Amino acid sequence: MTADPLSGISARAAARAEYREITDERGRVYRIGESDRQILGLPRWTMVALPWLAMLAISVFEYAFGAAEETLSKAHHWTSTDTFWVLSVWIFFQAAVSFPAGRLREKGILTSRSAMLIGSFCSLLGFLSLSHAPGFLFAVVGFGLLGGVGSGLIYSTSVNMVGKWYPERRGGKTGFVNGAFAYGAVPFIFLFTYGFDTENYHAVLDLVGVYVLALTLIAGLFFKDPPKNWWPAHVDPVTRTGNTKSAAALAKNPPAVRQFTPREALRTGTVPLMWLCMLCCAGVSIFGISFQVPFAKEMGFGPLIAASSMGVMSVINGTGRGVVGWLSDKLGRRTTLTHVCLVLAVSQFGVLWAGEMREQTLFLVFAFLSGFGGGAFYPLFAALVPDYFGENNNASNYGMVYSAKLVSGLFGGGIGAVVVASWGYVGAYTASGVVSLVAAGLSLTLRQPGGPPHGV
Repeated sequence: MTADPLSGISARAAARAEYREITDERGRVYRIGESDRQILGLPRWTMVALPWLAMLAISVFEYAFGAAEETLSKAHHWTSTDTFWVLSVWIFFQAAVSFPAGRLREKGILTSRSAMLIGSFCSLLGFLSLSHAPGFLFAVVGFGLLGGVGSGLIYSTSVNMVGKWYPERRGGKTGFVNGAFAYGAVPFIFLFTYGFDTENYHAVLDLVGVYVLALTLIAGLFFKDPPKNWWPAHVDPVTRTGNTKSAAALAKNPPAVRQFTPREALRTGTVPLMWLCMLCCAGVSIFGISFQVPFAKEMGFGPLIAASSMGVMSVINGTGRGVVGWLSDKLGRRTTLTHVCLVLAVSQFGVLWAGEMREQTLFLVFAFLSGFGGGAFYPLFAALVPDYFGENNNASNYGMVYSAKLVSGLFGGGIGAVVVASWGYVGAYTASGVVSLVAAGLSLTLRQPGGPPHGV
């Protein structure tokens, strides 16, 4: 049997590493003394760069789909509602796989590298299925189920990887990686708007699938989790002193009082509140992703404005995640989340108003805000979960919260199409704004279990 050179490097480095475990006043254990290079064989920033690359690749699944909808409907002779139901099924499985994959990883059955490699090939099959689907159900199974599971494995593994390697300052790093899941789609939004038609859609979708496979394979080959309870040596986890930036971030976002299992986290009552809040936020975000381009076209805006509005939304959706993650390290994540929900609410009413007024400039401005609010909550939840429940079971605990997206996908995509057909865009965008306000109210109820009474 041929030895894996990557595993060999990491194993030899780990064998030379020495560590000790310290316990704080609440009984939480921290493993210190090992450097990132001793464990990984590489500097830990690679566990930000490589997940970022993988997220960049799979962003085309969700954020460019709205721009491809018209051509897909014509090519496959589907209704617009049929096409968006394919996206809704993809969203369902992309979110649904997060929790079971997390449990398998934490039990040692599925390594992070294996999850990435499986996800890479399933993602390729998703695009091949969408390209060559002989019927609607084939596309649902191929793109929706296989593509959803593949991209879900890549998404959840990439996001959780960052939090494990940066437990002392995870907000900005998680936001940076999470942001690639949005702005990575920008070139494809313009490709699907201007260079995608019924004559070339086979070739385009096949090549997109190969592109996703290549980037995620390159990234996934190097993935490796740190040991449980690992903590970087430059910050004292007990006194929370050392590096100034890290100490300041820990003051605003103190570590979880202990490592919660999924069952224990669920029993705190905080997970259901987080789930409901994400349900509302993700439903509004997916609605905007799915219908902003069709709404712009119906309002009489040309294809450049329609595509640009979605491009603006995707860029700001992605870059905003990094900015908000950084801000949450300084302001506190729960406070930042409330403000993000309010921005999301204002943007829904604004997009509707600007569209009804046929004001192109204002439409792009509110598309900017919609993109910001519609993505910024994802890294906040990804960082809040380990803040509240610890890193050791983060893949499972975050999977429980992220599973809200599997329901919100139905509301934002398929049911969103039904609402638009029944109530028109005025009713749909108004409902979307109200749901965002509900999310803001829910965010105010979040508290770290066993932490400060005012919440973090």
